[in-house]
Amino acid sequence: MTEARLVSAAAELADEEGLAAVSISALARRFGAQPASVYSHVAGLDRLLDHTAQFALKELSDLLAETLPGKAGRSALFAFANAHRDYARAHPGRWQAAGRQLAPDVAAASAGPRIARAARAIMREYGLSATDEVHAVRLLGSAINGFVALEAGGGFDHSAPPAAESWARVLDAVDTSLRHWPAAAASATSID
Repeated sequence: MTEARLVSAAAELADEEGLAAVSISALARRFGAQPASVYSHVAGLDRLLDHTAQFALKELSDLLAETLPGKAGRSALFAFANAHRDYARAHPGRWQAAGRQLAPDVAAASAGPRIARAARAIMREYGLSATDEVHAVRLLGSAINGFVALEAGGGFDHSAPPAAESWARVLDAVDTSLRHWPAAAASATSID
């Protein structure tokens, strides 16, 4: 039993049963050990979940590193979004862990900043200002996370057309929004 093996087992357990099922006791049972043995390798459940998030973010970052080279603009946008959705579908518990709020030092040491840089690079292809790149990355993240969460929760199971068709339309809409980005956004307080 090592910290790395515990984190890998936590990621597998999260995929099988959900992130909420990950506990020190559950991991101890997987290894046929007592919880105290697990604690000798990890400094508690929060630390284990942080490491599981880092594990998932690295996997996702590695997937993006394989997927994005040679792509730009719309092609890169679709590749980036599809990699996220594919990862979430293949690894639902790890995906949930990747969305976990991490302490600033843990987040900085994760692959999260690499993923963010990849998203910002895609936005640069649309000719956005540095400030608008931030807004655009948030739009893309909201579209990806919202769609993936609804899909995982069965929100698209009871109607046609298939979710894959809607996914392509959502990405088309994001691409169109990025190509026609407004010069200045309306104040949130002025929207009624």
